[in-house]
Order: sequence, then structure tokens, then C-alpha cells
Amino acid sequence: MLLEVQDASKHFGGLVANDRVSFKVRAGEVMALIGPNGAGKSTLFNGISGVDPLTSGSVSFRGERVEYLPAREIARRGMSRTFQHVRLLPAMSVIENVAIGAHLRGRKSFVAAACRSERAEEARLLHEAALQIERCGLAEQMYEAAGSLPLGKQRIVEIARALAADPCLLLLDEPAAGLRYLEKQSLAGLLRRLRAEGIGILLVEHDMDFVMGLADRVLVMEFGQKLASGLPEEVQRNPAVIEAYLGGVE
Repeated sequence: MLLEVQDASKHFGGLVANDRVSFKVRAGEVMALIGPNGAGKSTLFNGISGVDPLTSGSVSFRGERVEYLPAREIARRGMSRTFQHVRLLPAMSVIENVAIGAHLRGRKSFVAAACRSERAEEARLLHEAALQIERCGLAEQMYEAAGSLPLGKQRIVEIARALAADPCLLLLDEPAAGLRYLEKQSLAGLLRRLRAEGIGILLVEHDMDFVMGLADRVLVMEFGQKLASGLPEEVQRNPAVIEAYLGGVE
């Protein structure tokens, strides 16, 4: 068991964005959070990863309570995430962008290593970045400007950067958004390989076909609450899910 979320709640004044949501993520599985816009999925991600802490509830990661820790400390413990919108430095190369993620494994950041001419540390970070880029199938684009790549490959670069921190759990916020069919297939193939390596994956996604062809388990949210959970085929047949998420059309 990697992640245990218990009664996670998030309030913004009188607005309840998350209302006592509970679930678990194991090593070597893909868990998907789905639901209509405004269901509270990204807010829950932010609470789990420490970006915007929960109002109440608990988050246990690898057996340790982490809900009060800052995001950087949670990341150091082996939880890496991507965001809904691409957050690359477009003028920097792919390998430089990925090396920024590798600094969580080292004593000094990539930028500090480069600026202070600490060449051994810089070389170590770049070597780790290169390994993750190859792992993700982007070796040919390693030295290209990240901003010159199509959106699908930019999202893969973000995953490579998250992997450079050596996580055991990946949180992916809408990784397939805006991708073409072949790009989605490439992304799904990468996520299956990572799952086979034992990495746990928690993803927020709107693309039902992508989710149902990839996820081991699915949690459906509506109005900040858990509406249903189970195997993909169970969730697809759930009348409440059909009504809330698919507009009552099977």
C-alpha cells in the first residue's frame, strides 16, 4: 500500500470542494479519478500532494502521515506529480527541464550546480535526466528546446521530469488532455510500462476511453464527494455514474 486517503475534505469559505473522500492506491496499479468539471478532482490532488493542504482528513504515504508536510517534503518521500497545464521552461532543452526534477534526489539543485560550477553534481543530475528521457522514449529529442515539441511529447517530458525524482507514486493531472489518438496510445503505453515496474499511478482524467482502457480501479467524484468506485467495467455499468457523468446515455 502506497497511499491511504481518509475522509479528505477541503473548504474554501462556505464552499465544500472535497467532502470526506477516502481511497487507497497500491504499488503497481493505476487508479483513476474521474467526474464532471467542478467535481473536486484537482483540488483533491493538491491536498494529497501538499500544494494546497486539506482542511481535514488524513493522507498516509508509505505508512507515514504527510498531510501537514509541505509539497517539497512529500515529493522527497517519493510522490511526484504533474499539473493540468504544461509547466516546462520552453527555451531550455528537454534534458535541462528533466534535470530540474532530478534535484530532489541530490544535495543541490540543478540551477545551483550549474551556476556554482559544481560540475560533478551537474553531471550527475544530467546523467539521471538522460536515463529518464530514454526510459520515456524521447532520446532523440533530448537536446531540443522543450517548447518546440508537440503537446503530447511535452507531457511525456513532464512525466520524465517527475520520474527523475525517483518516485514510487505518480500523480498525473489530466495527462491526456489535448492529445491526438496516437499520442494517447503512446502515453498509455508508457504508463503501462511504469505500472509493470511497480510504480503506483493516480491520475485525474476526462477521457473515458483512455481511463477505461488503462485503469485498474476507478473512483468517480461528483460535487466533491465519492459517487462510486470499483473496477472500470463496474463503474461503467453503475446507473448513478451513467446519470452524473454520461448524462444518462449509455
